[in-house]
Amino acid sequence: MATDSWAQAVDEQEAAAESVNTFTDCLGLECSCCLILTTIYLIPEDKAAQSLLNKLIRSNLVNNTNQVEVLQKDPNSPLYSVKSFEELRLKPQLLQGVYGMGFNRPSKIQETALPMMLAEPPQNLIAQSQSGTGKTAAFVLAMLSHVDPNNKFPQCLCVSPTYELALQTGKVIEQMGKYYPEVKLVYAIRGNKLQRGLKLEEQIVIGTPGTMLDWCSKLRFIDPKKIKVFVLDEADVMIATQGHQDQSIRIQRMLPKNCQMLLFSATFEESVWNFAQRIVPDPNIIKLKREEETLDTIKQYYVLCNNKEEKFQALCNLYGAITIAQAMIFCHTRKTAGWLAGELSREGHQVALLSGEMQVEQRAAVIERFRDGKEKVLVTTNVCARGIDVEQVSVVINFDMPVDKDGNPDNETYLHRIGRTGRFGKRGLAINMVDSKMSMNILNRIQEHFNKKIEKLDTDDLDEIEKIAS
Repeated sequence: MATDSWAQAVDEQEAAAESVNTFTDCLGLECSCCLILTTIYLIPEDKAAQSLLNKLIRSNLVNNTNQVEVLQKDPNSPLYSVKSFEELRLKPQLLQGVYGMGFNRPSKIQETALPMMLAEPPQNLIAQSQSGTGKTAAFVLAMLSHVDPNNKFPQCLCVSPTYELALQTGKVIEQMGKYYPEVKLVYAIRGNKLQRGLKLEEQIVIGTPGTMLDWCSKLRFIDPKKIKVFVLDEADVMIATQGHQDQSIRIQRMLPKNCQMLLFSATFEESVWNFAQRIVPDPNIIKLKREEETLDTIKQYYVLCNNKEEKFQALCNLYGAITIAQAMIFCHTRKTAGWLAGELSREGHQVALLSGEMQVEQRAAVIERFRDGKEKVLVTTNVCARGIDVEQVSVVINFDMPVDKDGNPDNETYLHRIGRTGRFGKRGLAINMVDSKMSMNILNRIQEHFNKKIEKLDTDDLDEIEKIAS
């Protein structure tokens, strides 16, 4: 469900947009489009939902060229990295599990993190990594490597912010441990009611902070003094949830001094750093330098129109003139997105619509359909501007120019929007629809901000953009 603050922000944005343009109601969308139109309501209600969405839609590693920055606890100790899993001298059954999951060689973060995590004596680690970099597989491998299967009691704890994220990590443990059946897993999640007085025999426990704390203290299913590895995943999501930060710290304080502490976060604002330093003493630190999103590989144009109907006609003309593999079309409001998706659908296009609110699993299913090419056009609001990588997207169209709630150019959103094309080292195409003096002013200010000229689209340009778009 949408939060009140999000709903209020959307209402403010839509009210601002209404003052610039008067939009007509969606004409018969609910009756004429249902058979062709795949509809999804997407809302960035919290970081946990976005993180889960990223996990669900990524079946393999993101191919990035990010550089790894390492800050060692002891700057004089040698820094090891590996180029193959064999160099780690893993147990044969774990190596078999790694290859069974489709990992042929370590990812960038795994090259550096795994030698630290598997070292003797154990080394503590704080690592920054984005979704899709292989960090879950890395800490799962560390847990499985440190477990003694002959000891029938919990030895590794992994705390995740939500039930769904805990289940996703559990799936990785089950996959990687497929050939290591002696190691067992149990979920410390609300609803998993165990008999009082029970002592767990599973070696790995994964769960949410509140239930994990209860199992360690009040219910005593777990003896925290026997824990070898403590993993805190999605730390930035964790501290955004009331109570989770305190619960995680309380768990950590029960653990022995020689317990290995591993903390992972996609972002490291000051609040996350403060939390990380309270949880992890004397850490090694790995940062993944973010790959700068660049406009250099993206050809940008604008098209002059007078109203949204003319913008729609210009869109149809574009589709009639060139072959477009897959396109993402960004609108400012849900109302415009719904109207445009309906119009495109009536023109015979296979359209997916992202706008509003729906469960994460349903979002992922629609994005997968778009990625698989079942729909060729994705109409969306800003909610899809970040994090969704679809290799076949060759064209991004700003049906509405991105503005903030005060009507000023939203440069960051513009960058993230057109960054959906020109990815994976390919050339991309961005087309901006301009329908008023205000939107022309927004376009000019965006040009100035990025110091990058956006050219008016002429018929002479069609041959060049055909090569990019098809």
